[in-house]
Amino acid sequence: MRIWVNGALRDADDARLSVLDHGLTVGDGVFETVRVASGRPFALTRHLDRLTRSARGLGLGDPDHDEVRRAVGAVAEANPMELGRMRITFTGGLSPLGSDRGDSGPSLVVALGETARRPDTTAVVTVPWTRNERGAVTGLKTTSYAENVVALARAHERGASEAIFPNTVGRLCEGTGSNVFVVLDGRIHTPPVSSGCLAGITRALAVEWTGAQETDLPLEVLEQAEEIFLTSTLRDVQAVHRVDGRQLADVPGPVTAKAMRIFDERAADDLDP
Repeated sequence: MRIWVNGALRDADDARLSVLDHGLTVGDGVFETVRVASGRPFALTRHLDRLTRSARGLGLGDPDHDEVRRAVGAVAEANPMELGRMRITFTGGLSPLGSDRGDSGPSLVVALGETARRPDTTAVVTVPWTRNERGAVTGLKTTSYAENVVALARAHERGASEAIFPNTVGRLCEGTGSNVFVVLDGRIHTPPVSSGCLAGITRALAVEWTGAQETDLPLEVLEQAEEIFLTSTLRDVQAVHRVDGRQLADVPGPVTAKAMRIFDERAADDLDP
């Protein structure tokens, strides 16, 4: 694997940041995961725009989009593969121990690893922990991901690939790395970003391309929804066949199957929508 680190491609064994990088010591960083198929990144402009929004939310300087694009191109060329997960990480850089940020400037790392296409359906579980819809980093894609690690481990223990969070007032929010959609009376709904969920790239495209509505929903909607699906960079649109102990019949259902087809067709027509 060849990895971009602060201006140059390096072999994986030589791709290093200081142990005092603020992204490591306090999670002071933001990131994006980009799907790369046959060397071509999908929706890169949208990902770079969100990377900038997240960086501004943390008070980091804006990432240089031209530099990030150079890094993305170099890494994709150096690591040919059919389907890959590209990780763009932008951190506070070398800093003193503690929460104060140093003045040496940010760090940029771009890496690419091979992945496989996801199954068409999956199982999810709800977890007892909440997303804070009023937190300082709500809606930012930060490197402070330990909460998601814990919740995803709970999901795996229960034979599921994703854990679903409510927010602090018991409304449906999001998964550890996905957005949630439900079908009610034949119409598609997803929680608004005011619920505390991340404004997912695939979520936005799914809303735009399927006509889904942003709707404030109770967590209990998962017990009644006719169909449920997840969206994310690597899932695209993925049907849910089980939520906790509830099995959904005939998955993917007709509305989800249509959403899957629409997304695949539109994404194939435009690599940077």
